[in-house]
Amino acid sequence: MESAGLGLRRKAAERQHRAEVLLAGEQLRLRLHDGKLIKDRRYHLRTYPNCFVAKELTDWLVEHKEAPDRETGIRLMQKLMHHDIIHHVCDEHSDYKDARLLYRFRKDDGTFPLDKDVKVFLRAQSLYETLLDAEDPILKAREENAVTYQRTVFGCEMIDWLIQEGEAGSRGEAVDLCRLLLEYGIIQHVLNKHHFFDTKLLYQFRVNFRRRRRLTELLSEDTLRPMPESPDSPFCLRKLSSEQSTSFLSVQPVKEIKLVSAVRRSSVTSLCGGAGSSFFPNPPNLGILPSVECNPKSVITRPVTNEELLSPGAPYLKKTLTIVGDAVGWGFVVRGGRPCHIQAVDPGGPAAAAGMKVCQFVFSVNGMYVLHLDYPTISSLIMTGPRTLVMEVMEAIQ
Repeated sequence: MESAGLGLRRKAAERQHRAEVLLAGEQLRLRLHDGKLIKDRRYHLRTYPNCFVAKELTDWLVEHKEAPDRETGIRLMQKLMHHDIIHHVCDEHSDYKDARLLYRFRKDDGTFPLDKDVKVFLRAQSLYETLLDAEDPILKAREENAVTYQRTVFGCEMIDWLIQEGEAGSRGEAVDLCRLLLEYGIIQHVLNKHHFFDTKLLYQFRVNFRRRRRLTELLSEDTLRPMPESPDSPFCLRKLSSEQSTSFLSVQPVKEIKLVSAVRRSSVTSLCGGAGSSFFPNPPNLGILPSVECNPKSVITRPVTNEELLSPGAPYLKKTLTIVGDAVGWGFVVRGGRPCHIQAVDPGGPAAAAGMKVCQFVFSVNGMYVLHLDYPTISSLIMTGPRTLVMEVMEAIQ
């Protein structure tokens, strides 16, 4: 039963990722039309409508900081080709080539495949837009267990609305539609404990269809896969020679501060695979690094649960930190899960300047409640978000 549930969650995650690719691709298409990069082009005595030149698009991606380099730009466009969003005008090339070749969005020439997954997401997007544009919107921020969730709606309220708007002919049909949206990862119970029911349970739209997507998010499935927990997870501290100056202050369980050296100021965690440089080109060259020494112990001396953090009168203080990333990231390490905590802070980095300290628990990231998430998921949220990071943390009152 547990493996079946895991399979459903994995399938929902895959579908949700595809939805993000479709949304990012459509946003890119509209921007390219506005920028006149997509237009009718003539090649070998024939005119091809609504095309772009691959080399020109790669130039545009780098120039507009949608990709840190040409190689990443090519990978991004190959991702769109893999999902049947763009194609070579004559279908002579199955790969995206950084050359003076003509490509086209399938939506511009009517060849975009409308399979079941696409139809579900288009239906969900239409419902989402209608919900937001309503005079008296039922989709709003609400509290559950003293936590505020964005884009939420009560199950029975959603069913009433679907019938009222003519989106479903009966309550049973409306419930089936909402359960389909949940299985596709578009909505979920705010605590992720229930399937969809026609009751007063609170549900949230996980997909914000109006959010501006960064194209580099499309590669997160490949570069930010959750890794199994291990002694050197999530961040390996390297022992450098005495001539090296890059360093972390790592706090051990006995509260002693030990100076250790690090590869670089990681944006969040080594799981990001260097993704921090995606938004900030030309990271510094740190040269060849010697052998690895890992930090095997968590800075948290005893397990802390979400219930303990959120219970009334708990000895924890919530703080809001605004961290502006520099050329090599934000300068801190996240570890653990449910809740995650700050494992290390670069004393000379943006996070330390904003007031971040080790042992703080991560409450929210850019307005999204994350106490129930593990560190790879939080890392992905941070890495694919804006350069200015707004985090709420909870720390023990001394």
